[in-house]
Amino acid sequence: MKKKTLKKIIRYINIAVVIIISAAGYFFFGMADVPESLYETQSMNSGMKEGYYVEQWCKPSFGRREFVLWDRTRVDCLSADYAIEFDFAKKWAESVGQSLYYAKLTGKTPAVVLILTSKADMKYVKRVERLEQGIKIFLIKAY
Repeated sequence: MKKKTLKKIIRYINIAVVIIISAAGYFFFGMADVPESLYETQSMNSGMKEGYYVEQWCKPSFGRREFVLWDRTRVDCLSADYAIEFDFAKKWAESVGQSLYYAKLTGKTPAVVLILTSKADMKYVKRVERLEQGIKIFLIKAY
């Protein structure tokens, strides 16, 4: 009798552990609901090209658009504090790499402006967050 009771207890513990691990995985890996209120977010027209958003967002009073570096690469927007790369959210990894590179060359803080074309694009914001590389995230809501 004791053996059967012990097996039941172990079975319930295993089920509980699986549920806890599944829930933790959902919140860490799958959660796309990042509160937009955590980021500076601007709403703009949808269906435009990246250059439109750079032009609208990076005003001369804030920074310089298309700043050319010594190696002929171009920072989308160079401000007093940030080396900023713009990209559509699904190209988050490319924007992160470029912003880190530009920040290294300019001595500025890396930043990305992710252009969201749907609410589902928030999952890409979560991916940038997980990198924990000190990258400032700005959002453009284009939907």
